Amino acid sequence: MAQSGSESGPTVAGVAGRYASALFELARDERQIDAVSESLEKFDALLKESPELLRLVRSPVFTGEQQQAAIVAVLGKAGISGLGANFIRLAAANRRLFALPGMIRAYRSLVQDAKGVVRAEVRVAEKPSDAMLEEIKASLRDVAKADVDVDLQVEPGLIGGIVVKMGSRMVDASLRTKLNGIRLAMQGAR
Repeated sequence: MAQSGSESGPTVAGVAGRYASALFELARDERQIDAVSESLEKFDALLKESPELLRLVRSPVFTGEQQQAAIVAVLGKAGISGLGANFIRLAAANRRLFALPGMIRAYRSLVQDAKGVVRAEVRVAEKPSDAMLEEIKASLRDVAKADVDVDLQVEPGLIGGIVVKMGSRMVDASLRTKLNGIRLAMQGAR
């Protein structure tokens, strides 16, 4: 079953989508969208930094009580409170921690849509300088005619160049793709 954040908003599906939609509606009603975003982003960063926390969230081996106790301790130590913390505790109480990373992504998507922010996936061969990253963001803002949230991924296999995916549009200006094209052209010339 899919639910939508607004008539023209993104569709979020499944357990993660339902939880994220409910949280977004509550946060909007309570005028706490940004505060909840901050709490969820802080928790998401903890998940990325701590393999132990990620294991706790993903593993069905832990009992509900163990997960709840550990989550309460993590939230307290990280200084995460308010509606965002209550939401994370609810996910633990309902044995839905495994879906929490998806819930956070779905909530982020709903917030971006509500604020008119366009998401762009940018893949590069090596990490760009801050000035180059700002130039990329400015170019994407010009194309999108909106604020752009850039998800930067470094993939050395691209060799060089850039691959940008924004909405349904994709531009592949990577050296790997160009070399593959040349290889295919040369095979056809035999």
